[in-house]
Amino acid sequence: QLQLVESGGGLVQPGGSLRLSCAASGFRFDYYAIGWFRQAPGKEREGVSCISSTGVTTHYEDSVKGRFAISRDNAKNTVYLQMNKLKPEDTAIYYCAAGRIATLSAALFDYWGQGTQVTVSS
Repeated sequence: QLQLVESGGGLVQPGGSLRLSCAASGFRFDYYAIGWFRQAPGKEREGVSCISSTGVTTHYEDSVKGRFAISRDNAKNTVYLQMNKLKPEDTAIYYCAAGRIATLSAALFDYWGQGTQVTVSS
């Protein structure tokens, strides 16, 4: 069945780095854009970054520009989110999702993973 599985979250100190992975199965991965979203306690889910099906187009939320980088390997059915210079305000559950359009709008994504916790704290 269709599945998206996030991994790579954890506890990191401010200024540190993490690389999240989103492994997909059960559908034509190379037909879909993939987005990364996050939700902090008491806040709404927000779009962080997304990448088109071919990897040509990417978008980033303003607060992560210059710090995060999204990439994909269609041969491995995997999307990555490299997160550098992490800040405490990056603390959230991070989700990946598959949709037809590369956008930061969560409503346009059809399939979702279960999420991985990222905590930035000293």
